Amino acid sequence: MLLRHSHTSPYVRKVVALLHETGLVDRVDIESVDGWSEPERLTDENPLSMVPTLVLDDGSSLYDSPVICEYLDGLHRGPRMIPEAGARRWQVLREQALADGVLDCAILVMMEQVKRPEALRWDWWLGIKQRAILRALDQLEREAPAWRDRVDLGVIAIASALGYLDLRGGVGAWREGRPALAAWFEAFAARPSMRASAPPA
Repeated sequence: MLLRHSHTSPYVRKVVALLHETGLVDRVDIESVDGWSEPERLTDENPLSMVPTLVLDDGSSLYDSPVICEYLDGLHRGPRMIPEAGARRWQVLREQALADGVLDCAILVMMEQVKRPEALRWDWWLGIKQRAILRALDQLEREAPAWRDRVDLGVIAIASALGYLDLRGGVGAWREGRPALAAWFEAFAARPSMRASAPPA
């Protein structure tokens, strides 16, 4: 299999961390690609020209990160990263959705602040997205004490989102007023899977 990859994509980081946690990393070749430049080799596999895109051995492709993670979770023999049924399954999927929503907002903030000309920036839009991130972080602060030693797709997704906030900012010092979340992230970020998937400094 081949994973189309970007070093700074938090959605890619989630997939790569899962590959390490499940022992599948040696079964997937990783190739960096710039989706913004719309290279033909990527658009042929994913018309959205986005990473991550996973090219299977039969030449077919899967996207986006939740789909890829669910597919990969069916290929290993260890503990499931996505529980197969019951309340835990829906908890993990909800956590992934919340983390991905934080990322969606953070990327839109970055685009507005970095890519759009200053004279055209829309403060109302920035405020909506930043407040959404802050509300999500407050919810994660309330939930973090219960995570303890969990390792599953829910917490991998959350850690990937927090790592992106460290990389790109967007809402300032997210750790302030959130000691439980900050302490959990410090510990989880030390896992080999998170170190191996971290973007360049």
